This record gives sequence, C-alpha cells and structure tokens, in this order.
Amino acid sequence: MSEESDGSAVAPFKRRSFLASAALAAGAPAVGAGAGEATAAPATASQAAPGLGSVARLLAVPENDRGVAWLASALQVAVGLELATIPPYLCGWWSIRDQGSQVARMIRRIAADEMYHLGIVCNLLVAIGGRPQIKAAAPVFPGPLPGGVRAGVTVYLSGLTKPFVRDVMMAIEAPEESLVRNAQTSPTVGEFYTDMLKAFHAVRPRLTVHGQVSEHVAGDDLRPLADLEDVERAIEIIREQGEGTAGSPAESFEDDHPAHYYAFGEIYHGRELRRTDEGWQYVGAPVPFPEVRPMAPVPVGGWRNPPARVGQLLFRFDATYSTVLDKLDAAWSGGGHRALNAALHAMRALEDPAVELMETKIPHAPGNYGPQFRALPRPTHAS
Repeated sequence: MSEESDGSAVAPFKRRSFLASAALAAGAPAVGAGAGEATAAPATASQAAPGLGSVARLLAVPENDRGVAWLASALQVAVGLELATIPPYLCGWWSIRDQGSQVARMIRRIAADEMYHLGIVCNLLVAIGGRPQIKAAAPVFPGPLPGGVRAGVTVYLSGLTKPFVRDVMMAIEAPEESLVRNAQTSPTVGEFYTDMLKAFHAVRPRLTVHGQVSEHVAGDDLRPLADLEDVERAIEIIREQGEGTAGSPAESFEDDHPAHYYAFGEIYHGRELRRTDEGWQYVGAPVPFPEVRPMAPVPVGGWRNPPARVGQLLFRFDATYSTVLDKLDAAWSGGGHRALNAALHAMRALEDPAVELMETKIPHAPGNYGPQFRALPRPTHAS
C-alpha cells in the first residue's frame, strides 16, 4: 500500500539556514509532458539550449567528456527542475484557509527555499558564461519532471490533500536512498546535482561574478558564486534542503527544519519525525491537517469553457505570472537586482486571483477552480 511505503525513513540531515523570503516563493510553472529534448550539449556555455533535455542522456556522457558545455546544459535542466517544484507547492499553500497554521508555514518555507534554489542555479549558469532561459523552461500541467528525473512521477496542480502531498510533494523530493523504497530506475534530483558537483570539481571552470544577481530579501542573501568552495556549498544547500543527505540523522540541528521530503512526510502522516528505538519514525507531536479550499486538479489542457469571470481571473493570473518570468529572465540578462525586485513585486500579485479561483465552484463537477500557471507568449507585431 502506498501509504505504508513512507511509514519510516531516515532522519533529516542538518540544514543551513539559507532561506529565501516568502515573497520569492511565487511564480514558476510546472513541467509539461512531451517537452522537446535537447539531443546534444551546446558547443559553448553561452549557447545553452532552453534546457529540457534528458538527464539520463547527460549522465550517460562519460565523466571525462563532461566539460563546460555539459555543465551549461545540466544547469539549464536544473532551472526547469526548480521551476517545476514551485507551482504545486504554492497551490498547496494558497489552498490552506488559515495561513498562520503550522502546515501553511511549513509549505511557505519550502516554496521559498525552492525559489532560492532557482536563484542559485541561475547564478551558477551565469558564473560559467551561460544565460538562464527561465521563461523558455516554463512548462504546463500536468506532466513529468524535466529531463526524465523521477520517472513515473506526474506533477499536477491541486489544493492540498494527503494524496497530493504523497504523490507530488514527497515524490519530487524523495531521497536517493531510503529504507522504505525500492531501487530507482531513473535518476533522482539528488543524483543529478551530485554529478553536477563532480563535474565542477573535474572541469574547474573559470568562474565570473559578472552578471550574477546579489540581493538581500527578507533576511536572506542570494550571493554571487566566486570559487569552487562557493559552488560546493551552494549545491549542498540545494540537496540538504530538499531531500536531505546521507549524513547521520543525529546531526540535525535542534533549531533547524527537516529537509523538504521529511517535512512533507510530517504533513502526510500527521506527526513530527522522531527518533525511536526502531529508528526514525513519524510518531512525534501532532501535525494537524489544515482546512483547505477544495481546488480540483487542473486537467490536461487546462480548464475548458470556464465562466467569464473565471476566464478573466485565469488571464489575470497568467499575465502576471508571465511578467514574473520575463522579469526573472531580465534579472540574469543584465537587469540585476532591480529586475529581480520587479519580479518580486509582480509575484505578490499572484495570490489574490489564485485564492479567488480556489473559492469558485466548478459547475457540474466536484471541487473548485485554481491557477494554471501558464506562461503567455509575448505579443508579436505584424511586419
């Protein structure tokens, strides 16, 4: 039974407190099925493709043949991976009626972490001479994770439910090794980042801070990455905050948070993770499941024939979301912190239409509407 497979797990590893603000935790799409895959690494970092290539293909390249172009392709795939996590987490967060509840605060923190991870990956790509293609990596729902990572996981948008926590949130963040899971047949996010770090150490590319974004946001700093020590620390932050590491559970900091996988496990099982004589189990203090707005899963192709008011809200959300992506692209294309701040300002406008959609009943069907996170194309002008 699926619920039993997550009954116990290794404990969360200690996490560094490099959390982005909740304001950063908005505006990025989930991944769509059938995204075009790059068949080869670009010739140079500056020619990196939009990055929806196959992770398995990248990892099949012999380690001795992984150069700067390989790193650029891998990092662009990572842009898509980080984008893919944020919309489902935001939908789960926005669907919670009491935003002061324990679960709401947990998901808000995790969504903020993921936006911070996106910033790290973009800085890494710029550091080796590439340019992140953020809007180009924006996919649609429902679909797999980019690049074939976690094959079999379908990422969809929904209000918070226990199946959604288990099948989307926990599935995305699942560790490379778990005491309760079978061997994986496809690469995990953690394995992908591990190989990326190995390539950085092997290639030792020249790093530039020019074009990287430095910004202080609500108590946290996104900083340029100037050397391999910075790179190693940044990638380890992404791994530890997401799935945890292979380190001892006993190394967790008392005042720190569990890695995302285990935090989602606490929401799913309704109990905090604690060490027992039988190992680490979800037997701690209760984690009450919150009252939520019943957002139905967004269907393939999006909401069809919505009422006029719903259509207006969907367009308002998607137009604002597209502005967010455009400003994020601009931030790593020379716009720097001013463009990033403009993106943050636009992000704050996403919640209102999302919540209004989540409070609107779907005619003749169970559940309510919700945002689709669709990037609108830029208008073209006739010649």
